[in-house]
Amino acid sequence: MPIEPDRLYHELGYLIAEMPDLAATQWQTAQAQRWLGRASAWIEQSDNLVDVAAFNAAVNSLSPNPRFPSHIAAVPRITTILYRALGRAELQASPASRGAFVPVGEIFSAFAAISKILSEATNTVMFVDPYADANLLTDFAVLVPDGVTTRVLADAGSKKAALAPALKYWVQQYGSERPLEGRLAPDRSLHDRLIIVDERESWSLGQSFNALAARAPTSLIRADIETAQLKIQAHNLIWHRSAPIQ
Repeated sequence: MPIEPDRLYHELGYLIAEMPDLAATQWQTAQAQRWLGRASAWIEQSDNLVDVAAFNAAVNSLSPNPRFPSHIAAVPRITTILYRALGRAELQASPASRGAFVPVGEIFSAFAAISKILSEATNTVMFVDPYADANLLTDFAVLVPDGVTTRVLADAGSKKAALAPALKYWVQQYGSERPLEGRLAPDRSLHDRLIIVDERESWSLGQSFNALAARAPTSLIRADIETAQLKIQAHNLIWHRSAPIQ
Protein backbone atom coordinates (compact mmCIF):
# COMPACT_ATOMS: atom_id res chain seq x y z
CA MET A 1 0.00 0.00 0.00
CA PRO A 2 1.47 3.41 -0.97
CA ILE A 3 2.51 5.65 1.93
CA GLU A 4 0.67 8.97 2.29
CA PRO A 5 2.93 11.85 1.16
CA ASP A 6 2.53 13.76 4.44
CA ARG A 7 3.51 10.75 6.51
CA LEU A 8 6.56 10.02 4.36
CA TYR A 9 7.63 13.64 4.65
CA HIS A 10 7.21 13.63 8.44
CA GLU A 11 9.00 10.33 8.94
CA LEU A 12 11.99 11.38 6.83
CA GLY A 13 12.10 14.67 8.71
CA TYR A 14 12.14 12.87 12.05
CA LEU A 15 14.93 10.60 10.83
CA ILE A 16 17.06 13.60 9.93
CA ALA A 17 16.28 15.35 13.21
CA GLU A 18 17.28 12.21 15.16
CA MET A 19 20.32 11.28 13.08
CA PRO A 20 23.13 9.84 15.24
CA ASP A 21 26.73 10.90 14.78
CA LEU A 22 27.68 8.40 12.10
CA ALA A 23 31.18 9.86 11.85
CA ALA A 24 32.03 8.52 15.32
CA THR A 25 31.88 5.12 16.98
CA GLN A 26 28.36 6.05 18.18
CA TRP A 27 26.96 4.53 14.98
CA GLN A 28 27.59 1.05 16.39
CA THR A 29 25.20 1.45 19.34
CA ALA A 30 21.89 -0.41 19.37
CA GLN A 31 20.01 2.89 19.08
CA ALA A 32 22.00 3.94 16.01
CA GLN A 33 21.54 0.51 14.44
CA ARG A 34 17.78 0.83 14.87
CA TRP A 35 17.98 4.28 13.30
CA LEU A 36 19.82 2.87 10.27
CA GLY A 37 17.18 0.17 9.91
CA ARG A 38 14.35 2.70 10.03
CA ALA A 39 16.18 4.96 7.59
CA SER A 40 16.63 2.14 5.10
CA ALA A 41 12.95 1.21 5.34
CA TRP A 42 11.74 4.78 4.76
CA ILE A 43 14.15 5.36 1.90
CA GLU A 44 12.58 2.30 0.26
CA GLN A 45 9.17 3.96 0.68
CA SER A 46 10.42 7.01 -1.22
CA ASP A 47 10.18 4.83 -4.35
CA ASN A 48 13.56 5.71 -5.86
CA LEU A 49 15.44 2.52 -6.64
CA VAL A 50 18.73 4.31 -7.30
CA ASP A 51 18.67 5.96 -3.88
CA VAL A 52 17.63 2.71 -2.19
CA ALA A 53 20.63 0.88 -3.67
CA ALA A 54 23.02 3.76 -2.94
CA PHE A 55 21.80 4.12 0.64
CA ASN A 56 22.17 0.42 1.41
CA ALA A 57 25.61 0.36 -0.20
CA ALA A 58 26.70 3.33 1.92
CA VAL A 59 25.43 1.67 5.11
CA ASN A 60 27.34 -1.51 4.22
CA SER A 61 30.48 0.64 3.82
CA LEU A 62 30.39 1.83 7.43
CA SER A 63 33.32 0.49 9.41
CA PRO A 64 34.04 -0.17 13.10
CA ASN A 65 36.92 2.24 12.53
CA PRO A 66 35.34 5.64 11.72
CA ARG A 67 38.64 6.82 10.24
CA PHE A 68 38.60 4.12 7.57
CA PRO A 69 38.28 5.72 4.08
CA SER A 70 35.13 3.80 3.13
CA HIS A 71 33.44 4.95 6.34
CA ILE A 72 34.45 8.57 5.85
CA ALA A 73 33.02 8.52 2.32
CA ALA A 74 29.81 6.72 3.35
CA VAL A 75 28.62 9.22 5.97
CA PRO A 76 28.02 12.19 3.62
CA ARG A 77 26.39 9.84 1.07
CA ILE A 78 23.89 8.69 3.68
CA THR A 79 23.12 12.29 4.66
CA THR A 80 22.77 13.44 1.06
CA ILE A 81 20.39 10.63 0.14
CA LEU A 82 18.18 11.35 3.16
CA TYR A 83 17.93 15.04 2.37
CA ARG A 84 17.25 14.27 -1.30
CA ALA A 85 14.39 11.97 -0.27
CA LEU A 86 13.10 14.65 2.09
CA GLY A 87 13.14 17.21 -0.73
CA ARG A 88 11.10 14.95 -3.01
CA ALA A 89 8.67 14.17 -0.20
CA GLU A 90 8.23 17.88 0.58
CA LEU A 91 7.13 18.53 -2.99
CA GLN A 92 4.37 15.94 -2.58
CA ALA A 93 3.31 16.92 0.96
CA SER A 94 0.38 19.21 1.66
CA PRO A 95 1.30 22.90 2.22
CA ALA A 96 0.21 22.73 5.87
CA SER A 97 2.66 19.91 6.57
CA ARG A 98 5.73 21.41 5.00
CA GLY A 99 8.58 22.51 7.21
CA ALA A 100 11.92 24.05 6.42
CA PHE A 101 15.33 22.71 5.49
CA VAL A 102 18.06 25.09 6.60
CA PRO A 103 21.46 24.72 4.91
CA VAL A 104 24.65 25.16 6.90
CA GLY A 105 25.52 28.80 7.52
CA GLU A 106 22.06 30.13 6.66
CA ILE A 107 21.33 31.27 10.19
CA PHE A 108 18.96 33.99 9.00
CA SER A 109 16.89 31.35 7.19
CA ALA A 110 16.53 29.49 10.48
CA PHE A 111 15.59 32.73 12.23
CA ALA A 112 12.98 33.56 9.57
CA ALA A 113 11.41 30.10 9.64
CA ILE A 114 11.11 30.11 13.43
CA SER A 115 9.83 33.68 13.44
CA LYS A 116 6.95 32.67 11.19
CA ILE A 117 5.99 29.80 13.51
CA LEU A 118 6.13 31.90 16.67
CA SER A 119 4.17 34.79 15.19
CA GLU A 120 1.05 32.59 15.07
CA ALA A 121 1.07 31.84 18.83
CA THR A 122 -1.87 33.22 20.82
CA ASN A 123 -1.57 31.50 24.21
CA THR A 124 1.66 29.62 24.97
CA VAL A 125 4.98 28.67 23.40
CA MET A 126 7.18 25.98 24.89
CA PHE A 127 10.81 25.71 23.81
CA VAL A 128 12.25 22.27 24.57
CA ASP A 129 16.03 22.01 24.34
CA PRO A 130 18.32 20.01 26.62
CA TYR A 131 21.11 22.53 25.93
CA ALA A 132 19.07 25.73 26.13
CA ASP A 133 21.24 28.80 26.63
CA ALA A 134 20.74 32.56 26.96
CA ASN A 135 20.56 32.97 23.18
CA LEU A 136 17.29 31.06 23.18
CA LEU A 137 15.80 34.15 24.82
CA THR A 138 17.77 36.86 23.02
CA ASP A 139 17.39 35.36 19.53
CA PHE A 140 14.12 33.42 19.57
CA ALA A 141 11.88 33.98 22.61
CA VAL A 142 11.82 37.69 21.75
CA LEU A 143 9.87 36.71 18.63
CA VAL A 144 6.93 35.42 20.70
CA PRO A 145 4.05 37.93 20.57
CA ASP A 146 3.36 40.12 23.62
CA GLY A 147 1.03 38.53 26.16
CA VAL A 148 1.85 34.98 25.11
CA THR A 149 3.40 32.86 27.87
CA THR A 150 6.85 31.49 27.00
CA ARG A 151 8.15 28.34 28.65
CA VAL A 152 11.71 27.06 28.43
CA LEU A 153 12.34 23.41 29.29
CA ALA A 154 16.01 22.46 29.57
CA ASP A 155 17.82 19.42 30.96
CA ALA A 156 19.42 19.51 34.42
CA GLY A 157 22.33 17.42 33.15
CA SER A 158 23.11 19.85 30.31
CA LYS A 159 22.18 23.20 31.83
CA LYS A 160 24.06 26.31 30.73
CA ALA A 161 25.23 28.81 33.32
CA ALA A 162 23.95 31.83 31.37
CA LEU A 163 20.34 30.60 31.17
CA ALA A 164 19.29 31.34 34.77
CA PRO A 165 20.47 35.00 34.82
CA ALA A 166 18.95 35.56 31.36
CA LEU A 167 15.58 34.32 32.63
CA LYS A 168 15.89 36.55 35.71
CA TYR A 169 16.66 39.70 33.71
CA TRP A 170 13.87 38.94 31.25
CA VAL A 171 11.30 38.74 34.05
CA GLN A 172 12.66 41.94 35.62
CA GLN A 173 12.34 43.82 32.34
CA TYR A 174 9.10 42.46 30.88
CA GLY A 175 7.11 41.13 33.84
CA SER A 176 3.54 40.18 32.94
CA GLU A 177 3.75 41.85 29.53
CA ARG A 178 5.80 38.92 28.25
CA PRO A 179 5.36 36.08 30.78
CA LEU A 180 8.29 33.70 30.99
CA GLU A 181 8.94 30.48 32.93
CA GLY A 182 11.92 28.16 32.89
CA ARG A 183 12.32 24.65 34.28
CA LEU A 184 14.99 21.96 34.40
CA ALA A 185 13.90 18.42 33.57
CA PRO A 186 15.53 15.54 35.45
CA ASP A 187 19.06 14.71 34.34
CA ARG A 188 19.18 13.27 30.79
CA SER A 189 15.40 12.99 30.46
CA LEU A 190 15.16 15.31 27.42
CA HIS A 191 16.14 14.26 23.92
CA ASP A 192 13.99 16.33 21.55
CA ARG A 193 14.42 19.92 20.43
CA LEU A 194 10.90 21.23 19.99
CA ILE A 195 8.74 24.30 19.60
CA ILE A 196 5.23 23.67 20.91
CA VAL A 197 2.71 26.33 19.96
CA ASP A 198 -0.59 26.75 21.84
CA GLU A 199 -0.45 23.06 22.82
CA ARG A 200 -1.69 22.16 19.34
CA GLU A 201 1.38 22.26 17.07
CA SER A 202 4.76 20.64 17.58
CA TRP A 203 7.81 21.43 15.48
CA SER A 204 11.00 19.35 15.70
CA LEU A 205 14.43 20.89 15.18
CA GLY A 206 17.46 18.96 14.07
CA GLN A 207 19.82 20.95 16.32
CA SER A 208 19.86 22.90 19.56
CA PHE A 209 18.98 26.59 19.37
CA ASN A 210 22.49 27.61 20.46
CA ALA A 211 24.05 26.21 17.26
CA LEU A 212 21.17 26.33 14.81
CA ALA A 213 22.54 25.92 11.25
CA ALA A 214 25.90 27.36 12.33
CA ARG A 215 28.03 24.27 11.65
CA ALA A 216 25.71 21.80 9.94
CA PRO A 217 22.45 21.80 7.98
CA THR A 218 19.28 21.24 9.93
CA SER A 219 15.57 20.73 9.48
CA LEU A 220 12.42 22.16 11.01
CA ILE A 221 9.57 19.68 10.73
CA ARG A 222 5.94 20.07 11.75
CA ALA A 223 4.51 16.92 13.35
CA ASP A 224 1.24 15.43 12.15
CA ILE A 225 -1.71 15.87 14.51
CA GLU A 226 -1.41 12.48 16.20
CA THR A 227 2.34 12.72 16.76
CA ALA A 228 2.05 16.33 17.92
CA GLN A 229 -0.44 15.40 20.63
CA LEU A 230 1.80 12.60 21.89
CA LYS A 231 4.79 14.93 22.07
CA ILE A 232 2.77 17.70 23.71
CA GLN A 233 1.34 15.39 26.36
CA ALA A 234 4.74 13.85 27.11
CA HIS A 235 6.51 17.18 27.50
CA ASN A 236 3.70 18.74 29.51
CA LEU A 237 4.11 15.85 31.93
CA ILE A 238 7.87 16.43 32.08
CA TRP A 239 7.25 20.15 32.61
CA HIS A 240 5.06 19.58 35.64
CA ARG A 241 7.66 17.22 37.13
CA SER A 242 10.55 19.61 36.56
CA ALA A 243 12.18 22.09 38.92
CA PRO A 244 11.95 25.86 38.33
CA ILE A 245 15.18 27.46 37.18
CA GLN A 246 16.54 29.59 40.00
